[in-house]
Amino acid sequence: MPELKNYTMNFGPQHPAAHGVLRLILELDGEIIKKADPHIGLLHRGTEKLAESRIYLQSLPYMDRLDYVSMMCNEHAYVLAIENILGIDVPPRAQYIRVMFDEVTRILNHLMWLGAHGLDIGAMTIFLYCFREREDLMDCYEAVSGSRMHAAYYRPGGVYRDLPEVMPKYKSKALKKDDLKKMNYNRDGSLLDFIDDFVSRFPKLIDEYETLLTDNRIWKQRTVGIGVVSPDRAKALGFTGPMLRGSGIDWDLRKKQPYEVYNKINFAIPVGTNGDCYDRYLVRVEEMRQSNKIIKQCVDWLKSNPGPVISSNNKVSPPSRTVMKEKMESLIHHFKLFTEGFQVPSGDTYCAVEAPKGEFGIYLYSDGSNKPYRLKIRAPGFSHLAALDEMVSGHMISDLVAIIGTQDIVFGEIDR
Repeated sequence: MPELKNYTMNFGPQHPAAHGVLRLILELDGEIIKKADPHIGLLHRGTEKLAESRIYLQSLPYMDRLDYVSMMCNEHAYVLAIENILGIDVPPRAQYIRVMFDEVTRILNHLMWLGAHGLDIGAMTIFLYCFREREDLMDCYEAVSGSRMHAAYYRPGGVYRDLPEVMPKYKSKALKKDDLKKMNYNRDGSLLDFIDDFVSRFPKLIDEYETLLTDNRIWKQRTVGIGVVSPDRAKALGFTGPMLRGSGIDWDLRKKQPYEVYNKINFAIPVGTNGDCYDRYLVRVEEMRQSNKIIKQCVDWLKSNPGPVISSNNKVSPPSRTVMKEKMESLIHHFKLFTEGFQVPSGDTYCAVEAPKGEFGIYLYSDGSNKPYRLKIRAPGFSHLAALDEMVSGHMISDLVAIIGTQDIVFGEIDR
């Protein structure tokens, strides 16, 4: 009788559910996965090494390109680390703007995750629904920074500029005037008015997503009891964010180690019970509702509290553009700041934010020059992917797709 051997198969990187650049070598017994070996590095761009040869400000746009679905959260950890070593204060208005855009980013990330996760498992409609709302939030990014994705909006000491008083409108000669008016109905005011309108509409839209999926028997069959991780294992494996909270651990940096103005804002932390794909789905959906509440509180505060949006420390923040164009000294100051940058005192720090995927941390070591001596990025997805072998063992190949989806993996931050 011939000896029975396990079958080895490549899953990805070209597989649509491999999310771009994941190569998994699966050891199969029939259709049951015995072992999954992730091969990473296909999107490695040397971000940490590149930062050593650039001034602090020039490395900021690289942060957007790490987890390229939650751009401003990456920037936030980086500027917090610089501010920590410099010891500079951030104006309250800038702190509220940062918190508001962190939560806008969280919703953007979770919408992308929900659409892609649904599509991977076979739910086509949810993908279209999620991208409908992403469009509005991308417009908020564009209004404030000029870019729909890689914003580079945060700065050491605050943010690049204040929120615009005018919201860009749709323009098209191909559309009728009535159709254009319907598309622009909420764009007559400022950016804050536009976000306020979005916040009032969004809870009903989340209800639509839940109508499609939460009690859908096919969705439940594909997610309930799949990829179960116990609370103890979740902690041992270094899980953070929804992956940890889905296993029943109440840990969120916004509550446990508050930064910016999170300690002044009222919100709840959703926690799962079973630690399966379905619980992680419920946690992320509830996180969108909580983010919506946070954004509403920030909008209300920002509407009634004007003020500066960047530190008054001239060693770090550039002069305003009007002053820069009128005074020679300010022009020289501007030029020196963007070519030579600012000196950061010797020392090291670790700063982390509660990014949509988990704890995104920056370890920064300064030797007193205008460039980092060492930059180390703590990507939440890295620990999650390391646990993939344990999560998929004993499951079918079709469940692997659901487990990759539930991890919310983006390779920009994993490969760095």
